[in-house]
Amino acid sequence: MLAEIKGLNEECGIFAVWGHKDAAQLAYYGLHSLQHRGQEGAGIVVKQNGRLIGKKGEGLVTEVFSAQSFAGLDGDAALGHVRYATAGGGGIENVQPLLFHSQNGSLALAHNGNLVNAHTLKHQLEMQGSIFQTTSDTEVLAHLMKRSGYRTMKEQMKSALTMLKGAYAFAVMTEDELLVALDPNGLRPLSLGQIGDAYCVASETCALDIVGAEFIRDIRPGELVSISSRGIESEQYAYAANPAICTMEYVYFSRPDSNIHGINVHAARKNMGRRLAIQAGIDADVVTGVPDSSISAAIGYAEQSGIPYEMGLIKNRYVGRTFIQPSQSLREQGVKMKLSPVRAIVEGKRVVMVDDSIVRGTTSKRIVTMLRDAGATEVHVCISSPPMKHPCFYGIDTSTHEELIAARHSVEEIRQMIGADTLTFLTVDNMLEAIGRPAINETCGQCLACFTGKYPTEIYPDTVLPHEKELIQK
Repeated sequence: MLAEIKGLNEECGIFAVWGHKDAAQLAYYGLHSLQHRGQEGAGIVVKQNGRLIGKKGEGLVTEVFSAQSFAGLDGDAALGHVRYATAGGGGIENVQPLLFHSQNGSLALAHNGNLVNAHTLKHQLEMQGSIFQTTSDTEVLAHLMKRSGYRTMKEQMKSALTMLKGAYAFAVMTEDELLVALDPNGLRPLSLGQIGDAYCVASETCALDIVGAEFIRDIRPGELVSISSRGIESEQYAYAANPAICTMEYVYFSRPDSNIHGINVHAARKNMGRRLAIQAGIDADVVTGVPDSSISAAIGYAEQSGIPYEMGLIKNRYVGRTFIQPSQSLREQGVKMKLSPVRAIVEGKRVVMVDDSIVRGTTSKRIVTMLRDAGATEVHVCISSPPMKHPCFYGIDTSTHEELIAARHSVEEIRQMIGADTLTFLTVDNMLEAIGRPAINETCGQCLACFTGKYPTEIYPDTVLPHEKELIQK
């Protein structure tokens, strides 16, 4: 879809299974349920007769894999990945899992997140003779592991992980074991499940549900888990640092049927909508949400306010990807390809439009315009998160202040720019209360960097564009 009408995008999703005769099929279904986390590429590597083989391609899971694809993907362990390119760009070479072969065996690697010191490490490794096959920051881990000098894969991975900074959920599969690790801040979600005698690991619990796996627990920050014929072994490779799960997982990224650290995403979003209704106090006729991630918040808003919830906006689920590149004169139609107002619902009505966030502002402006063109007499925009004023370096595709309308304009200025009658953003405190995570430190166990500018890790200079460095330091 066009850059100016796209929403936020998160880097990827991981699904792995160990010890099941239908490992590849389970990985397929797991990745399909994680498709919302990345649509640019998908891949599966299986352990087959003591060796690793894989298939990957650009596109959706259903486009990459077919009945013929699975003809040769037999085995009792599999590692799968869906990708959205934030670091390193696109291209088939960057689609994961990355698969490496050496005299000492093979290694498949999948990653969710973004390393803030990847450029520094790549430069050091290249000076030492490493030759990178991809432009992805994920490959750094493989080089660090092989250069560690340790004998076992687990020791190699522990050594490499201590050199990484940023957000990462890693899954590494060899012929002998599956290794899973989460960064010391726990910025990305990662869950462990069990299906029969087999074990599964997934970026979201919805993927465990789809394959019939029982949720065991969340992977802990700074934890390294090994799954093999010996069973499950766990150890802390690093002290758990300032707990900082990405707040946008609750607001936007994760599926409503997923649970993150024991909190259901749908319930959290409904609570955000409830608090937003109290905060906004708007008199209106109907409440509608922007599909799909804002529906839960819109329902909560309606229940709290007593204003009826209606499907004022319909999402076209069959847009898909297209080879047709629209001319400049047709670019304004981009939103209409994805969303359509329901005139019978909004005509002559005062409408509360609930959305999860405003990033660049262009999409909000076009939706407001569509509602007015459909006959809405008033359009009140309510956002179930605070203004996004600061870039993210942990795997979300907003890495500069220029991309963020709230970094350059006040709420009133944004309201005028998008053409809304009123504009309300949920406050940070109300958002945290709605999610319901305990206040265990100043960030309440969540990363709020995109709202507050307080980053849970050091941000390396070569991660930031030159003109952005002074803003980040402030």
